[in-house]
Amino acid sequence: MPRALVRISTFLTLAVLLFSTWSFAKPRPAAALDPFTGYLMAHFIGESARGEQIYLAHSKDGRNWTDLNSGGPVLLSTVGTQGVRDPALVRSPAGDRYWIIATDLRIASGTSWSDAANRGSKSLVVWESRDLVNWSVPRLINVAGGISGAGDAWAPEAIYNPATGDYVIYWATNSALNGVTKHRVWYVRTSDFRTVTAPQLYIDRGTGQGVIDTQIIEVPSSLGGYRYYRASADGQITVEGSNTILGTWTRIGDLQRLGISNGATGGNVVEGPMWAQTNGTNEWHLWLDQYATGRGYMPVRSTNLGSTQNFATRTDYSLGTNRKRHGSILNLTGAEESRVLGKWGSSATVKRIQSYNQQTRYVRHSNFDVRIDASVSPVQDSQFRVVPGLANSSGYVSFESVNYPGYYLRHYDYDGVLAANDGSTTFAADATFKQVAGLADGSWSSFQSYNYPTRYLRHYNYLLRVDPISTATERGDATFRITN
Repeated sequence: MPRALVRISTFLTLAVLLFSTWSFAKPRPAAALDPFTGYLMAHFIGESARGEQIYLAHSKDGRNWTDLNSGGPVLLSTVGTQGVRDPALVRSPAGDRYWIIATDLRIASGTSWSDAANRGSKSLVVWESRDLVNWSVPRLINVAGGISGAGDAWAPEAIYNPATGDYVIYWATNSALNGVTKHRVWYVRTSDFRTVTAPQLYIDRGTGQGVIDTQIIEVPSSLGGYRYYRASADGQITVEGSNTILGTWTRIGDLQRLGISNGATGGNVVEGPMWAQTNGTNEWHLWLDQYATGRGYMPVRSTNLGSTQNFATRTDYSLGTNRKRHGSILNLTGAEESRVLGKWGSSATVKRIQSYNQQTRYVRHSNFDVRIDASVSPVQDSQFRVVPGLANSSGYVSFESVNYPGYYLRHYDYDGVLAANDGSTTFAADATFKQVAGLADGSWSSFQSYNYPTRYLRHYNYLLRVDPISTATERGDATFRITN
C-alpha cells in the first residue's frame, strides 16, 4: 500500500465504512418472543498468552458446554491493554443489536495486580454486532474517568432498563470514598455503548468490604416476588431482589449453607456469579467461578430466586476443554443459534489456500508475515475464513485468520501481512480481492487486488506479495486453490 492514496469524498468514506462493517448479513432479528433453543457463553480462559481474549462455548441444555472455534478465541482486543477479561453479552430488546463489553486488562503482559487495580485502565472494551457473528472492531469507552482517584474499571455488565429506555452499564472501580479505598460498583447509562452519563455509585457494602463482581437477571414473571435479581461477590455470594434496576434492593440471602463464599467464611471460595435461566422453565442456574481451586465454573440450581433455601449444587454438567473464567450466558433463539454454529461450530467450514506451482505449500501467517510453507504447524496458521470482501462484498472476498480472529490477509507496501482490522477504508481495500479464474490454470483461482487491480496475490521466494503479472512463472506464482 503506497503511502500516497487517492482521496475519497467524505460521503463515500462513510458509506464504504458503514457498508464494510455491516454488510455481511441482514439476518432476521431475534425477536423477544422467539423461543430459545440453546445457550451461548462468552468467557476468557486465564492469564496465558492469548487467554485474556473472547472465547465462546455453546450448550443445548444449559449444563453441558462445547467450545466453539475449535477452542480458539473468537475476538482479539487490539485496543487499550490488548487483553480482555470478564466479558458480558448484551442483546437489545428487539434482538437486532448485540454488544460485548469487557474489562480492559491483560495480566499476561506482566502487569501486577496492584498496578492493575490502582493504575489500570478506566475504560471498557466494546464490540458491536447486528447478527451475533460479525463484530465491529473493538473500541474503548471511558466509564470510570469521572470517579475521583479511580484506579480501574473491572467486571462490567449491562442490562436494558425499560424504566428509562436505555442501558445500565455497571462495573467495579477501586477508589477512595469517605476515607476508605476499596472496590465499589458504579453505573452509567447509555443508549449506544459509545457515550455515557456521569458515573454514579451503585453498590457499597460499607465498612471495609469491597465488591467487584455482580450480575443482574430479569424474571418478567416476578416469581419469588421480584422482577430483577442480582448476585454479588462481596465476601459472600449475596442474592438480592428488586422491582427496579436503579431502585432499592432487598437482601434475600447467601450461599453459606452450601459451603460457598467469596472468602468471608471460607469453604469453596468463588467469584464471577453468572445467571442463566433454563429455556422454557422456571429453573435458573447461578454459575460460580471456583477460582481459588482452579476448577472453573460450577452451577447452583434454583426454581425460585426469591429464597436461597432452595439453591442446590449439582454435578451433572461438563464445561468442555477450555477453562471457563468470569463471563456471561445468553439464551439463543433458533436463528441466533444457527448463525453462531454456522460460523464457529464443529461443522463450520475453514479453508486453506494451496499454491499451484508449489503444491505441498499453503498460505500461512508466521509472526504476522504471510508466506507459503509445507507442513504448517500449527495447522491453524494456514486456515482462513473466506468472507465477503470488506470493501466490496459483491464478487470480492477477504481472508480472515481462524486462530487470529479479526486479523486479515492484506497488502502493505505490496507485501502480504496479517493485520488486525482497524475499521478504516484503507484497511478494507487492502484486504479485499476479486477471485478470478487462475492465471496459470482456469480451474484454479487467482486473486486480484481490489484497490490495485493491475496486481495479483503471488508468492515470491515463498513470501506473499501483490504484483503485476506478465510471465509464465509469475502466472504460476499467482495461482492458488481454495481447499478444505
